[in-house]
Amino acid sequence: MLYQLAQYLHHHWHFFAVLQYITLRSILAALTSLVISLLFGPKLIKYLTALKVGQMVRSDGPESHLQKAGTPTMGGSLILISIVISTLLWADLANKYVWVTLFVIVGFGLVGWCDDYLKLSRKNSKGLKARYKYLWQTIVGLSAALLLYFTRQSPQETQLIVPFFKHIIIDLGWFYVVFSYIVIVGSSNAVNLTDGLDGLAILPTVLVAMALGVFSYLTGNYYFAHYLYIPFISGAGEITIILSAIVGSGLGFLWFNTYPAQVFMGDVGALSLGGALGIVAVIIRQELVLLIMGGIFVIETLSVIIQVASFKLTGKRVFKMAPLHHHFELSGWAEPKVIVRFWIITFVLVLLGLATLKLR
Repeated sequence: MLYQLAQYLHHHWHFFAVLQYITLRSILAALTSLVISLLFGPKLIKYLTALKVGQMVRSDGPESHLQKAGTPTMGGSLILISIVISTLLWADLANKYVWVTLFVIVGFGLVGWCDDYLKLSRKNSKGLKARYKYLWQTIVGLSAALLLYFTRQSPQETQLIVPFFKHIIIDLGWFYVVFSYIVIVGSSNAVNLTDGLDGLAILPTVLVAMALGVFSYLTGNYYFAHYLYIPFISGAGEITIILSAIVGSGLGFLWFNTYPAQVFMGDVGALSLGGALGIVAVIIRQELVLLIMGGIFVIETLSVIIQVASFKLTGKRVFKMAPLHHHFELSGWAEPKVIVRFWIITFVLVLLGLATLKLR
């Protein structure tokens, strides 16, 4: 919106030409979403508290979590709104990747909102039935994957890039649609599973989004992409605006979500943020790098799969409780210790992911 206005104004005032740069608009997008989160966060918390929109705690969870019952949830609505507003203000709205990404973010956010609403209205932690949740996630994820596939303009857009290897490139063909769907929906649910402690999921999401912002900017620049041996995707650089908005809104939300949390983001925030990371990785062809940088999300998801499979096959549990962060809590780790250590691990994994840009 403001980008289009700046395009018109710079013909009369040369100063506005500076807004053509993605780097500046990314900074402005991050600051805009951060300010929105910080300004409206207290009002949202007060509003949710008045509505008694309180967190439903699992009866089989750690005893220390019982005191969290009643803490306002659905705070992810603020994350979602601040991302959308910031993107509409600073991104190039003629760019298809911007709209595809927003479609996934809002689509998964609506699924999460329905899930949160049902949990609260029914006064239990069940929410939307799994088959309906995955149905709508499938509709959104598959729609995005099909749209990208049928509007592709170069072979690079459907190729799988293998990190650390310069010349290993796999043409996915039609399997691109299936693979992209798995990445988008898998990433969304992985972040959602990780969102179980105060601030545990949001900072890793911010760190991964920052790194993907670097990748998207370089991918959208022909010279940088050619130099670094990564695929050049025309227009992909504009996604940096959305990722910057995620960073700003995430940090703003963390202000209120840090231990002890004043508000939880709920599925409306976790599903939309996870979906955002997934669709961006698909667009810039860095799905395997996302697997590295989002290692915490992957491990948390695997812990649930292993726990369920082990119990069904042998009747025994591998972990004291899944997802994995609860296992460490029940092993005697204080909640802040689990959170910070998972943050540190994510920081290291993000650096490793960024290293793939040169280690080829």
